[in-house]
Amino acid sequence: MKKGCLIVAGVVLVLALSLFGWVKGAYNDMVKGDEAVSTAWSNVETQYQRRADLIPNLVATVKGYAAHESETLEAVVAARSKATQVTIDPSNMTAEQLKEYQAAQGELSTALGKLIAITEAYPDLKANENFQELQAQLEGTENRINEARRSYNEVAQTYNVLVRQFPKNIIAGMFNFGPKEKFAAEAGAEKAPKVEF
Repeated sequence: MKKGCLIVAGVVLVLALSLFGWVKGAYNDMVKGDEAVSTAWSNVETQYQRRADLIPNLVATVKGYAAHESETLEAVVAARSKATQVTIDPSNMTAEQLKEYQAAQGELSTALGKLIAITEAYPDLKANENFQELQAQLEGTENRINEARRSYNEVAQTYNVLVRQFPKNIIAGMFNFGPKEKFAAEAGAEKAPKVEF
């Protein structure tokens, strides 16, 4: 009888240790995934900050050539201010917060587009080395933003799969690891813009 109890206790102990090891591994994988999402989000914010940092120099350069375009210049400065004020904590991100963040960044993109468009009327400005360099940096930053967003979505997808797959979803629920929001195309992006001459 004693020997049978010891065998059962040994089996239970081995099963408990195995289960503990699995739970520990699942939890640690979720922590790593959560940190990867947080880092990817920081990379997105870094690229948006890079763009915001380029804007004052770009506006100052344009202002020297197109002072009477003050409405456009003020719109860019206001959109930059708004975009830099919208912040998100990646660990508590909601779809609404991400939508608000994207909207603020979209307004800045639109304002920058108008700023770049007015330069067509100023050949001296277009030929200015400072302006050309700033415009090239801005274009490069836009590409970096797209890449950072794509990378963030990939990391968020990997994490979301991890926390939603059975049986790890049970562990995720126990320790409050929920799915992360991803960037989505803006409303109307599925339609090609209409070009008129």
